[in-house]
Amino acid sequence: MNTSSYIEIMNSAIVSASHPPAPDPAQFKSTAVMALFFFRREPTLLFIQKADREGYAWRNQMAFPGGHVEQTDASVKQAAFRELYEETGIVSDNVEYIGSLGHFQTLKNRDIQAFTGIWNQKDEIVFETEEISRVLEIPFETLLKTHRKNGYAGHRPNVMELTYPYKDVVIWGVTAQIVHHLIEVIGEIL
Repeated sequence: MNTSSYIEIMNSAIVSASHPPAPDPAQFKSTAVMALFFFRREPTLLFIQKADREGYAWRNQMAFPGGHVEQTDASVKQAAFRELYEETGIVSDNVEYIGSLGHFQTLKNRDIQAFTGIWNQKDEIVFETEEISRVLEIPFETLLKTHRKNGYAGHRPNVMELTYPYKDVVIWGVTAQIVHHLIEVIGEIL
């Protein structure tokens, strides 16, 4: 299947799906992430692993590129693209935007609006090692196999049991919730 076919299929599935709604904005600080696909032999998702720094709140955690919405951001979507560039060097012109996956809340009163798109791989990935230790490319099929094997399909496990191990890392917490939702929406059609 070619990239334009994936875009069409993903766009249709994401637009027609029900996504987690936004919470009361007075109770949560707005943040944004970009669940970014790219294609070599198969659909692959781009993740970052936060830096291994003493005292860093997100030390060693797996995440999608993203961060806080700033006052200078025109929208939450624009914040997701700004953060994507700041954390990976990927510019928005090289991403085919697909849509929003909805809102996911953290235990630390953050509302994360997750967006998704497809990267054309025309950028060289660069990142600041003070914040990010590495960028990982995880085949979507690997995440889907874990999803099925662990019985996650069709229901939402509690946050303590929902994990997606990959090689020497584990995707957990709100990032695992976003992965779970993404798989539930498009997993069977990719």
